[in-house]
Amino acid sequence: MIQRIQTIYLFIVAILGGVLPFWLNLWSDADGMEFFAKNDLLISGALYVSAALALVGIMLFKNRKNQFVVNRLNMILNLFLLGFFVYRSLNLSGEISVSEKGIGMLIPVFSIVFLVLANRAIKKDEDLVKSVDRLR
Repeated sequence: MIQRIQTIYLFIVAILGGVLPFWLNLWSDADGMEFFAKNDLLISGALYVSAALALVGIMLFKNRKNQFVVNRLNMILNLFLLGFFVYRSLNLSGEISVSEKGIGMLIPVFSIVFLVLANRAIKKDEDLVKSVDRLR
């Protein structure tokens, strides 16, 4: 059912992956140049794929098992993206002088949290349907 709480969680993940990275900077180098997701094709592509997987997960509301699997794939993608951000932040040039990590680097963390909440709600719905089927 599309009006369930997991739909809200997945919609938040779609907003986090599709819109916010292009407003929030990922990091700033020592020269003060801000780096956004739109500056790198790989990062923007991964974030768009994450948003698309969240929207596909919303559309799979009739098949909860597939929705669960799509959410897990999205979590794996966000873990890779988070790993890339950590690697990139540890290798920023100019670490002797001041460089800043932007709030945009936390987007995969928030996405993973909302995907875990969505999977919990999906599992809860699946368990409810199984318990009702046993009574028949």
